[in-house]
Amino acid sequence: MSTQMIIRLDPGLKEKITKLAKKEGKSLSELVRELLEKYTKERDMGSYIDNLWDRIGKKMFDNNITLSDINSAIKEVRSRNEKSCC
Repeated sequence: MSTQMIIRLDPGLKEKITKLAKKEGKSLSELVRELLEKYTKERDMGSYIDNLWDRIGKKMFDNNITLSDINSAIKEVRSRNEKSCC
């Protein structure tokens, strides 16, 4: 169930965002809900990390990188690190 929230806006700002919402075929409430959802998603660390993994996975898929390629790269880096540290 939805709850209500009261916010105070400068009349000029309310007029501007109401016009923008109407141009998009939305109510002011719909636009504000969308903006708040976007705001929280962008600042939620878990969502950010999930989105990051999705982007990494897509790039890997687009570049035909396989699990075998990843394992080989890990082995190579570990081998280099072992040689340089001892």
